[in-house]
Amino acid sequence: MIIFSLLFLFIGLALLVGGVWLIALGGSWYYAITGLVLLVVGALTKNRRTSARLLYAAFLVATAVWALWESGYDWWPLATRMGLFLILAIPLLLATKSNKGGVKVLLPVWAVLVVGTLASTLVDKHKIDGELSTEIKVAAPNLGDAPADGWQAYGRSNMGQRYSPLDQITPANVSNLELAWQYQTGDKKGPGDVGETTYEATPLKLGNTLYLCTPHNWLVALDADSGKKVWQYKAAIEPDLQRQHQTCRGVSYLPGTSGQLPVAKVMDAPSESLAPIACDAELFLPTSDAKLIALDPATGARCQNFADEGVLDLTQHMPFKQHGYYYSTSPPLVAKGKVIVAGSVNDNYAVNSPSGVIRAFDARTGQLLWNFDSGNPDQTAPLGAGEVYTPSSPNSWSVASADEKLDLAYFPMGNRTPDQLGMYRSPAEEKYASSVLALNLDTGKPAWVQQFIHHDLWDMDTPAQPVLLDLQTKNGLEPALVVPTKQGDVYVLNRATGQPIFPITEEPAPQGTDIPGDHTSPTQPSSALNFKPPTLKESDMWGASPLDQLWCRIEFKTLNYQGQYTAPSTKGTIVFPGNFGVFNWGSVAVDPKRQVMFGMPLYLAFTSTLVKKDGGDLGPANQGEHGLNANEGGPYAVDMKPFLSPLGVPCQQPPWGYVAGVDLSTGKKVWQHKNGTIHDMTPLPLPIKMGVPGIGGPVITAGGVVFMSAAVDDYIRAYDLTSGKVLWQARLPAGGQATPMTYVNSKGEQMVVQVAGGHGSIGTTIGDYVVAYKLKH
Repeated sequence: MIIFSLLFLFIGLALLVGGVWLIALGGSWYYAITGLVLLVVGALTKNRRTSARLLYAAFLVATAVWALWESGYDWWPLATRMGLFLILAIPLLLATKSNKGGVKVLLPVWAVLVVGTLASTLVDKHKIDGELSTEIKVAAPNLGDAPADGWQAYGRSNMGQRYSPLDQITPANVSNLELAWQYQTGDKKGPGDVGETTYEATPLKLGNTLYLCTPHNWLVALDADSGKKVWQYKAAIEPDLQRQHQTCRGVSYLPGTSGQLPVAKVMDAPSESLAPIACDAELFLPTSDAKLIALDPATGARCQNFADEGVLDLTQHMPFKQHGYYYSTSPPLVAKGKVIVAGSVNDNYAVNSPSGVIRAFDARTGQLLWNFDSGNPDQTAPLGAGEVYTPSSPNSWSVASADEKLDLAYFPMGNRTPDQLGMYRSPAEEKYASSVLALNLDTGKPAWVQQFIHHDLWDMDTPAQPVLLDLQTKNGLEPALVVPTKQGDVYVLNRATGQPIFPITEEPAPQGTDIPGDHTSPTQPSSALNFKPPTLKESDMWGASPLDQLWCRIEFKTLNYQGQYTAPSTKGTIVFPGNFGVFNWGSVAVDPKRQVMFGMPLYLAFTSTLVKKDGGDLGPANQGEHGLNANEGGPYAVDMKPFLSPLGVPCQQPPWGYVAGVDLSTGKKVWQHKNGTIHDMTPLPLPIKMGVPGIGGPVITAGGVVFMSAAVDDYIRAYDLTSGKVLWQARLPAGGQATPMTYVNSKGEQMVVQVAGGHGSIGTTIGDYVVAYKLKH
């Protein structure tokens, strides 16, 4: 028992010291008291086991009461508050024949608490049970111009609905899905790549061919029946550690003048070796070295009619051209004969960075037609020789949408870099940052803008493609736009006017910043439809054991936090929702017939610390979203990372990820369930449903089934749109951090395709797979 005595003494001392520190910060007394109890138990264990057991039994009862008071009857908070102490009771129960004193008290207490804690797994206090209406509210909705059996743009059409009218797969038969084919691209993360090297591509389906890009900007054409390679084009992209991301979410398509869908030809030679040709239809491939390449869908040859033999240099007129600081990770928008390109500007690398300009080029020739620079919004005519765009102006790195009947394109807008330092921003940049912006397709002039956060100091870029649908409201059928945000709001606007359909209010926000020359906004917008989490409390802190729970509580009390929109600081600030946001680039999916929405809200806290530069060495900088970034030219660097315990688990208690169903006709959340398991988060592959983080997006089908992977366990799942229940799942060979798609092959079979290659910065399994499923015959 000497070893166990020392164990009690060691844990008790750690809890006592940390607990006193927590008390000094104004936190709970529980840990200090627990430390004292364990020290006494440890001292008594060697010779006076009876009194040690009686004291420990009383301690377990008191801990159970405290745990229930803090967290309620909820498995994960209870298990981590009680688990270690229930395990420590086991050596006290292993009595010798000569000393059984106290066992008759401790054993039943221990047994009741073990059973009671385990029984909490049967209770899910986080779910909302309900069913979305199956009523068809709009019989013939606008689904965009994609044919029913195809997928012609990132969100299937420029409306971004992620809705397919296919209905072969239903809740009744989805369990019969099986693997149809699997393809490996050969493009894998290498030693010269940045941490956030990710497979986020959603293929297009044109004719009977799938077209998808890879992280290093290969464009692969696959036979839609078999998954066999038809042709492949490899852009000559060199590794560059200055990039923040190494990814490609998709390619874009310009139909040919004939109106016929392309027929891809099997090419024996690499397509990049082919001579450029005159193209009718075109595919547009954005690259991570700031180019846009136009390719022939039939052969993969470059289009000689576009720009410089198929290659458009996107650094033209840029005020700064640091390599790796500017590129497009999302497919451009193709509408009204234009290819409209926005781009990603590295966050927090330098005060003087490339511009976030949005540019429209003639899709046939590559000629610049207009440019919208949010730093100079009135000058939309093409710039002349020697003129440059505004440095570092707010950009649009995600996917845009368009309504050609209204002559409007819709862009989710980001922030001006540096994200956490607001003293550099002009009034124009303040106006257009962190918003959704409607631009006239013909002129690039702004039609309207709706901002979602004022004076953004938290990197709360609008990350998701706006979703367009015609929505039944009290005013009749309105042209609507649905856009989810990182901060948890889901805004529903009239897409013609920008006016809110669901109310938007201004709510008081925390005030004060310790950065000279900067300020915070007194209020922030809030949508009536939102998934904002409650303000964190000390009791929400979590960990795998009481020791890392205590560490998280000390950090919570040490860092600045007065709720959402607490300003970044040199002391360090908790940002919740964090940098991944409640919603990200995966957006949401809508069923325009049933007028319902499927989303995947995520809850992870981050910390943000401004590091004053004093001329010393900052150490390794420009580490992206998980480390120190230099803000070259500014007075402060920023250190940003998830709020994790020393064991690497989130400091706030789970669930961290959900799926949710919303009735868009009422704005009501009808159901919400924890999503995903810890299968790939722990050494043992445990299929415990925890509600895990995820990044990616959903696809709704007319059959009433939703397909999504996204979670950090390597599965693709099918959900019942009506109830949110999981109907089917399949193990993926790698992380599925891409939005799936569905189509009909040449045999008339509905297929579901998922790109599975993992996500470098969230640690899912890396690979290079494309997998397809269909119903068993």
